[in-house]
Amino acid sequence: MAIKLVQRLLSRQLGNPSGLLGGVVANQLNERNGASITAAVDALGCTGGERVADIGFGGGIGLGLLLDAVGADGRVHGIEPSPSMVARARKTYASQVAGGQLVLADGAMDSLPVEDGELDGWISLNTIYFIPKLEEAFAEAARVLAPSGRGVLGVADPDWLGRQPFAEHGFIVRPLDEVTGMLEAAGLAVDVKTLARPGSDVSYNLLICTRAG
Repeated sequence: MAIKLVQRLLSRQLGNPSGLLGGVVANQLNERNGASITAAVDALGCTGGERVADIGFGGGIGLGLLLDAVGADGRVHGIEPSPSMVARARKTYASQVAGGQLVLADGAMDSLPVEDGELDGWISLNTIYFIPKLEEAFAEAARVLAPSGRGVLGVADPDWLGRQPFAEHGFIVRPLDEVTGMLEAAGLAVDVKTLARPGSDVSYNLLICTRAG
């Protein structure tokens, strides 16, 4: 019973980090996901001056990487459903928020506070497990992307994720083909890049999205 309670609490914190424990979880997310977030930012191919977003930024490491990638002339939108993580990011990146290079907002992928075609790029890693209506979320992700823009969706190997005890409590684990098909139905062309984790046989997937047609 105690193990189940811990797993349920972990699942809740992974989906919406909050409070003191949320800060611990955020640090762990930054550490464990740093390599995949770095790869996602690199896949955007930023050269400077772009308008980009981290959708569901969690611990916030992606915000710093995006700020570096777009430079002083760019702008980063950080969109996150956890008020605790938004408050944390406001402290961590206080100077960038004050200077207008970083715009933070409470929100989720199914209702993005961004204008049509405003973004040259976005990243969103480990977010779709907590979104029931993924069709609406992907329609929003396509809506905000500029015609020449690129989005990068990061998802764990579904077979591996489905075997994790914490995933039994609130995670929605979808086959990769289903996720890809839903992105394509939203008007996005998808290229799947698989990342190998050093010292592990568990892979991680970056779904690189562009406007179809």
